[in-house]
Amino acid sequence: MTTCEKCNSSETVPLKVDAGESNLVIIGNMNVGKSTLFSRMTGTQSTSVNIPGTTVSVKKGQIKGKDGMLYDTPGIHSIFSLNEDERASRDILLTPGLLENNPGIILVVDAKNLKRSLAIALQYAEYKLPMLLVVNMIDEASSRGIEIDYQKLSEKLGLQVCTTIAREGIGVGELLTELAHVHAPSINLSYTERIEEFLEMVEKLLNPKNLSSRALGLLLLSGDPACESYVREKFGEGMLSQLQQLADDYRQEETVSIDISLSNFYHREAAKIADSVQKIEAPTRNPFVLTFGDWCTQLSTGIPIALVVVTAMYYFVGSFGATFLVDTINGVVFENWLIPVVTNLIEPVPLPFIRDMIIDPDFGVLPTGVFLALGLVLPVIFCFYIAFGILEDSGYLPRIAILLDRIFQKMGLNGKGVIPLVMGFSCVTMSVLTTRVLDTEKEKNIASFLVFLCLPCAPLIAVMFVILEKMPISATFTILGFIFSQLLIAGYIANKVLPGRKSSLTLEIPTMRIPKIGAVIKMSTIKTYFFMKEALPVFIFASIAVFIFQRIGGLGLLENALGPVIDKVMGLPEKSIQVFIKTIIRREAGAVELDHLSQVYTNLQLVVNLLLMIFLAPCINAIIVLFKERGKRTASAIMSVVIVYAIAIASLVNHTCLLLNITFT
Repeated sequence: MTTCEKCNSSETVPLKVDAGESNLVIIGNMNVGKSTLFSRMTGTQSTSVNIPGTTVSVKKGQIKGKDGMLYDTPGIHSIFSLNEDERASRDILLTPGLLENNPGIILVVDAKNLKRSLAIALQYAEYKLPMLLVVNMIDEASSRGIEIDYQKLSEKLGLQVCTTIAREGIGVGELLTELAHVHAPSINLSYTERIEEFLEMVEKLLNPKNLSSRALGLLLLSGDPACESYVREKFGEGMLSQLQQLADDYRQEETVSIDISLSNFYHREAAKIADSVQKIEAPTRNPFVLTFGDWCTQLSTGIPIALVVVTAMYYFVGSFGATFLVDTINGVVFENWLIPVVTNLIEPVPLPFIRDMIIDPDFGVLPTGVFLALGLVLPVIFCFYIAFGILEDSGYLPRIAILLDRIFQKMGLNGKGVIPLVMGFSCVTMSVLTTRVLDTEKEKNIASFLVFLCLPCAPLIAVMFVILEKMPISATFTILGFIFSQLLIAGYIANKVLPGRKSSLTLEIPTMRIPKIGAVIKMSTIKTYFFMKEALPVFIFASIAVFIFQRIGGLGLLENALGPVIDKVMGLPEKSIQVFIKTIIRREAGAVELDHLSQVYTNLQLVVNLLLMIFLAPCINAIIVLFKERGKRTASAIMSVVIVYAIAIASLVNHTCLLLNITFT
């Protein structure tokens, strides 16, 4: 959702900014999703830029589809803070030569903590720079019973408001489109009479090119060094001395520090706006729900509850989604109607190569790309998002973090580590990014390693359930047992091997409540739509790539070269090569190919191949993000260990099962 309000500011600054030519700065409190949004808006290429006067560097990257640059700044609580990281978020707008070309602000807001974030928005509104307010994590706000009137919020601030779920990529496309229409906020704040007198004098004396004189006046009142340097460079030492004297005269008449006074003012105004635009559901008073929430965190009751939750998810996602929905959609829609219709339409195409590329049952774009994605991945991923949404909406996820804290301590993490690990079951790429919520470098490295080694992402889980549903339950228990046992074993070893410290658990625990199914289904629909919008082109590309590779003989050469090794070491058929090729492009594309070729596999080979896909490595996007987040040395070490570990596990399972005559039939 995007809302707009025209600016009526009288400042002599650009009212609008064209993202194709501008420099934009992402600003916001800590842990509001700034860096995730930066990655979504710029891709994986970025450089570091040092902020003069500090030891802090910020990331700089080119906005996708634009010529403009985007800067990712540290979290900030107030523009009057003396903390070096927070100063960098403020000083970047005062650095000559860095943002001279149409500077603008993207202010990221945490939908769960609107008051805190709006206080920052009001402070930066005084700069009168083109600004876009991005309300992020709207799904988490919804799960806490928070409803926000975004149109009213836009009207109150006099600027555009966009909503996003940055980790899922939801709303980012609309945000990029709206950058071409960003304008300065039209809200006008009124301070005390004495402050307004000072700001009027500053306005008469200064006429800055880009920044508002009111913003400079407020910073001068607080004695900000970067602002003083800016005035000195732009207007001379004499002007600076005159303004410093005026500011000193004002401060001597005040009993409360100006930065404290102004911060209190912004928080009061932010509270008024937040209260007028949001509704917060009252905490439940149902005694059973509250008691159940307590049970979830106690070892004696929490473990049985967790087992029930996992079993319920398996039956809902695995049995209902992967069997009933998939079979119904494929049988009724695709096999009985769509595939015959499309085949008849394509049959007259005179060129066999083009015809086969479209409808070839083994390598064609429609059968192995579009139809499998829509008929297999879509229904199961939708069910997964519903199940995950219920756990999130109910407040269960933070409680499982508390329950698992002792176990996670053995793995070099604390209960907060459940956040990136649970996120890994949704998207490994975003999971690596969310390791930033962890406090130490050791914890971030361990979490990244475990995510890469052990966790199947949601799309892979979706297809995995489809494959496993056709096999005995022992195959499912084997796969899940290996995932969770290796998670514990690898985490324990990593904790012993890697140097560094671990931190204690501090986590916000929302009130336990009965989830709103309507809201969960709505959000699941949105997430599924955006996932398919992003994934479907990749499925099509993977199908075309494998089709062409097969037609030029590349697939046959690889099968001949690597087939014997794959067969002897891991016991897999030679056609596994094309599964691995698609897996590199995107994990679920490889899983779909595995399901497509399942008739040439034995049940044991399917189990071995699934384990190899889970442990080997996620998609190329996740690998790129790993190198970006952890650095070349650490990322290379993680990748090397994961590849060797995956091949060893697959080979061990294959030979052990053959020795014990375990066939999963």
